[in-house]
Formats: sequence, structure tokens, C-alpha cells
Amino acid sequence: MNKRILLVDDEPAILDVCSRYLEREGYLVVTANNGEEALQLWRENEFHVIILDLMMPFVDGWKVCEQIRQSDDIPIVFLTAKGEEYDRLIGLTIGANDYITKPFNPRELVLRINAICRLLEYSKNPKHKKDDETILTANSITIHAANREVFLSGKRIELTMKEFDLLNLLASHPKQVFSRSQLLYKVWQTEFDVDTTTVTVHIR
Repeated sequence: MNKRILLVDDEPAILDVCSRYLEREGYLVVTANNGEEALQLWRENEFHVIILDLMMPFVDGWKVCEQIRQSDDIPIVFLTAKGEEYDRLIGLTIGANDYITKPFNPRELVLRINAICRLLEYSKNPKHKKDDETILTANSITIHAANREVFLSGKRIELTMKEFDLLNLLASHPKQVFSRSQLLYKVWQTEFDVDTTTVTVHIR
């Protein structure tokens, strides 16, 4: 089945160019020109990846991402003119899988989406799936993979989706050392050379 992509940007030229490049690669692209419309489309349809501009009318990309991340771990790629390090860190921390700064090469966008979709297929392969009923324990920490719940000394603690994924990965590989780049690849599903400071932030 062709992957469905929700492309959100308030610039018609970007919607047009990116849609043509992605459709040429075989993706099915649905577009929105503001955050409010994007949330409505996300609620009513099934997508595999969301490409999201940050500076938009009505509801900006930050808020769209935060709302989606409350219940959905769909890959989100920020596409924005806000290229400062602080903005990238905030974007990755609230749940973006990748961050592309305008101006950009549409072919690079396609390559990054291809990489994310390869990881999606990898994770769906039964050979690579973990047992959803696994219960991990480490000292006073108990992790229930099926329910995505973590308990500390019997008390449930609240974690974001990425915090849970990071903790679960580390607990599943005791005594194994991971580089920041490896953690970005496994938890944030990012193959490209991006700022790894978000890993440090989550570890803290």
C-alpha cells in the first residue's frame, strides 16, 4: 500500500512543489494550509507521516505537534524557516522525528521521508517486533511494554512517549552502551546527522 502523507504549510508554492516530488516517489499526499485544518484531517484519516510547518495561522505547528503527541506516535517532520538551535531542540523535544530548515532541496525532503518509511516497515516486520507482553524490571523500576506504563517502587510515573521509548530501549539492553547517534536512530527514527542535544535533554 502506498504511504499516505499529510503535508501542512501555509505557502501554496511549497505545498505544490513538495506534493509533486513526493507523488513522483509514489506517496499519496493530502495537503492543509493551516494547523486547524491539519488537526481535523489527522483526526478523520489515517496517515503514515506528517510534514508540518511551524509558523501558520490559527494553530501553529508547535501546538499541532503537541496535540498529536498526546495520543499518536506517527512520525512528524518539521519543515520551517526557524533554523536556530533553540528551535530545533524544542521541536525534537516535543516529539518531532526530524527538522528541515527552509530553504531546502525538495529531493532531500523525499530522501528523509524515504528513510522514515523504511524504519516504519522495519518496525512492522514480525522478525523485528518485541514481545508486547514483556515486563522489564531494573531495581525499583518496572516497565510494562504493552501498556507503556512505568512504575517506580510500585508507584506509576508519567513519561512522554519519547521518554518511555528511550527508557524501554535502555532497559531492554542492560550493560550495552549506546552513542547519541544510535539513540536518535532507534528512538527518534532519524538516520541523518542532526543535533544530538535532544538526547541529552531526555536523558536528564
